[in-house]
Amino acid sequence: MELRQVEHFLAVARCGSFTAAAQQVHIVQSALSASVRRLEDELGAALFERTTRRVVLTEAGRALLPVANRLVDDVAAARGEVAAVSGMDRGRVSIGTIQALSVVDLPRELGVFQARHPGIRIHVRDGKAPDLLAAVDAGELDLAYLATNGAPPKDLTCYVRWKQRLVLVTYPGHRLANRQRVRLDDLADEPFVDFAGSSIRTLVGNRFADAGVRHNPVCEATHLPLLLDLVTAGLGVTIVPRSVAERAGLPFARIEKVDFERTLYLAGRGPELSNPAARALLDHLTSERLTSGAERAPSRNRPAPGTSRARPSR
Repeated sequence: MELRQVEHFLAVARCGSFTAAAQQVHIVQSALSASVRRLEDELGAALFERTTRRVVLTEAGRALLPVANRLVDDVAAARGEVAAVSGMDRGRVSIGTIQALSVVDLPRELGVFQARHPGIRIHVRDGKAPDLLAAVDAGELDLAYLATNGAPPKDLTCYVRWKQRLVLVTYPGHRLANRQRVRLDDLADEPFVDFAGSSIRTLVGNRFADAGVRHNPVCEATHLPLLLDLVTAGLGVTIVPRSVAERAGLPFARIEKVDFERTLYLAGRGPELSNPAARALLDHLTSERLTSGAERAPSRNRPAPGTSRARPSR
């Protein structure tokens, strides 16, 4: 069994398609298919069910998946440790982020990090919090900026967290456009543009339901720029982080007497990251300059500089 075969198996499992997997690993489809067939021959079992429409894992494939992830992680960790010894000349780090991140200018900070470590390849993925959470858990991402309306998942290590206030965003000429504060009752039956798939959408729905106010979504968007464009076009109002509203230049108002606040946090799989490149990026993103006013998690958090790195009890 070769590492390349395992990587090809994981690519097909992720993509659900030999064509997409071949594009992802930058080889021709015939070579990828041959590599997977050789792996199946060596293991003595079919790993995928191939149909005209999709490719799905067999029972044998599902059994191999976690082992294959560990193998690739271990190899990446080994390469990373060697890179660390040689001065971080090479390495790779993957980080995920929600779209409505406002606590850090991530592109800028990744640029600063890249300038300091030009040999490290940085992979960035944006998406919905549940998808990013699953990617961290599966080992596809080293770190991720996530959002939650409650406590972060217990199976992740939260390195630092922030509170993010949400506000009502309207458009010029709207009846509430000149208000600095509104009540939730003011929004009964108001046409809404929902941020579909976001924890913001869940929070909005819960707050309206708890207050007995009718939430009236007329359309929805899964991308933040489109969401704001729809509001600007007058299709409805929405609720987003205050910093997003300020950057958009749209009228916004604070919602009184209702908690429209959520938690953002930077998280990973454990207090000790095995990937040296990920550790270096984590050190950069949790520096005092970037975490002023933030809260460091009291448990399962990485130790503060100068303290012991003993693993916390679970």
